[in-house]
Amino acid sequence: MKDALQLFGVNWTNPTWDMFIVIFFLMAAFFYGFSLGRDKIVVVLISLYMALAVVNYAPYIKNLSADINVSTSLFAFKISSFLAVFLLLFFFLSRSALLHSLASGNSAGQWWQALLFSILHTGLMVSVVLSFLPENTLAYLSIATREIFTSEMGRFIWIILPILALVGLESRASKS
Repeated sequence: MKDALQLFGVNWTNPTWDMFIVIFFLMAAFFYGFSLGRDKIVVVLISLYMALAVVNYAPYIKNLSADINVSTSLFAFKISSFLAVFLLLFFFLSRSALLHSLASGNSAGQWWQALLFSILHTGLMVSVVLSFLPENTLAYLSIATREIFTSEMGRFIWIILPILALVGLESRASKS
């Protein structure tokens, strides 16, 4: 019985935050991809990039960080701002004719494209959210999780992979 609880080297009786992150990542990518479809996920990805740029370069957040002494409050403010900007952008961009034409270049896309984009989107979202955490909180995550999602190289890979997938799949679709 004890061996069954140690499946994949994970102690299921004493779950860690890393396990919740991995489970969220896998479930979100699977269900998200099939429920939204490729076109909506492309719009979500573009909204995510725009929200990340707005929150990272908004002057009010830097000014507010001097006023807030507790890093947890700053984290909550940054993540709330990010989610609010993301949802607003998604709402407006999903009704935009420009992004409808951009996303619909390959009809509805194939199921594997929807799954690929949802994995890339979910990974990017996890990386972005974890990047807002204070350094002392990141120490509680495993080395593997920090390396994959919060290291400089990990964040760069999660930022660049969706762009490469968008460009690569669009260029293949235009050749067909």
